[in-house]
Amino acid sequence: MDICEHMEVVDANGQHVGIVEKVEGDRIRLTKKDALDPQSLFLDKSQVAGVEGNKVKLSQKVSAITTRAFLSPER
Repeated sequence: MDICEHMEVVDANGQHVGIVEKVEGDRIRLTKKDALDPQSLFLDKSQVAGVEGNKVKLSQKVSAITTRAFLSPER
């Protein structure tokens, strides 16, 4: 699974979640201006269902993501 900078991140329903700024180990850093919560800019790669074209598709809906179940704070 090749996740690259500037790819769009979408939830399981195809709803926009953010834009990849950088991949750091097992986490995906979202751009600050596009993140759901500016305090939580990282998604765990384990939540990625796959990559389709220029989109990173997550395994959960955005409602689950916004509960911070899958977001982690900056370290």
